[in-house]
Amino acid sequence: MSVIAFIPVRGGSKSIESKNIKAFCGKPLVYWTAMACQESDSVNKLVIATDDNEIKTTVLGFGFDKLEVFDRNDINATDIASTESVMLEYLSLRQHQADDQFVLIQATSPLTNSIHIDKAVLLSQTDEFDSVLSATLSKRFFWDKEGRSINYDYKSRPRRQDFEGVFLENGAIYINLIGNILKDRNRLSGRIGVFQMGDETSIEIDEPEDWIVAERQMRKYHPYFSKKKSSEIKIVLTDVDGVLTDASMYYTEKGDEIKRFNTYDGMAFSMLRDNGIKGGLITKENTKLVKRRAKKLNLDYEYSGIDDKLAILDEICQQEKIEYSNVAYIGDDVNDIPVLSVVGLAACPSNAQFEVKSLSNILQLETKGGSGVIREFIKHII
Repeated sequence: MSVIAFIPVRGGSKSIESKNIKAFCGKPLVYWTAMACQESDSVNKLVIATDDNEIKTTVLGFGFDKLEVFDRNDINATDIASTESVMLEYLSLRQHQADDQFVLIQATSPLTNSIHIDKAVLLSQTDEFDSVLSATLSKRFFWDKEGRSINYDYKSRPRRQDFEGVFLENGAIYINLIGNILKDRNRLSGRIGVFQMGDETSIEIDEPEDWIVAERQMRKYHPYFSKKKSSEIKIVLTDVDGVLTDASMYYTEKGDEIKRFNTYDGMAFSMLRDNGIKGGLITKENTKLVKRRAKKLNLDYEYSGIDDKLAILDEICQQEKIEYSNVAYIGDDVNDIPVLSVVGLAACPSNAQFEVKSLSNILQLETKGGSGVIREFIKHII
């Protein structure tokens, strides 16, 4: 029995032009699901079905040895054509065994990774199910337009922690036997099993707004970025005001400046050292207070009164004999952008300035500056 992964992509996307090969987190969108299939231990062959020569050239450039491009008929690549139509077109023109497994993967679900595929295939190979779909668990309460509750009794409202919830189809993975698909002309049939995926996979990229949210989710949750961070980051650098502090300026009656720091960040730098990663700060501020804080944190580098942070980054990289890609940096304002734009891992607090949060490579954290955001950042690295 073989396992064939099938990714249908067409060139006529309306809401986002050339969506399937548009750069998403630095790679063409379709690359991510194709890579998941390539790295899957279960998948024997990957088929990308397209009507577009540019897409065809792009995916062949991935160099995946499992990959085959299927030239789908134009009639099965229109706005009104169903996914089933291109599945059936392919299966009618290629010879497979009836008990071969067909794994439909949607390119618009880039957070799908090889582990998801392998676990879903394993579930589908049990005697319990004929086909499998992926879904996320929702504990929201649903109503119809007639004012009727759908998935709970409003007269006996359950606590959310006691509510089993319902599964929301996330559109990422569908698995069935080829014989069943040809017979029932549907991606699902028979006894259908549900493979649960994380909440972060529930977004599908159909509109420009989805793209922005999905990139943030991708950088936060996808194993590709986790592996890259843990293996390549050698030093973590940070700004001070707005990151280590809440960006407020406090003064005593005597005019002395006071800054508020967070002890969770102190423990974060200790965790870095325990993992063999160096730490440092680069700030425009030039106060004894910042220098004392850097000394207390036992940082490897402390640069105060700096206007050109990129020049300091160059100096540190030369001294450590590392590349920009080996550096993680967190900042919150426009003077941090030159460094954030080139490092291997760039992040900002949740309340950073808009220009920073708009950077294409930025990891926007959930914590505000001065509230332990470094601790959250370190968790992404170690």
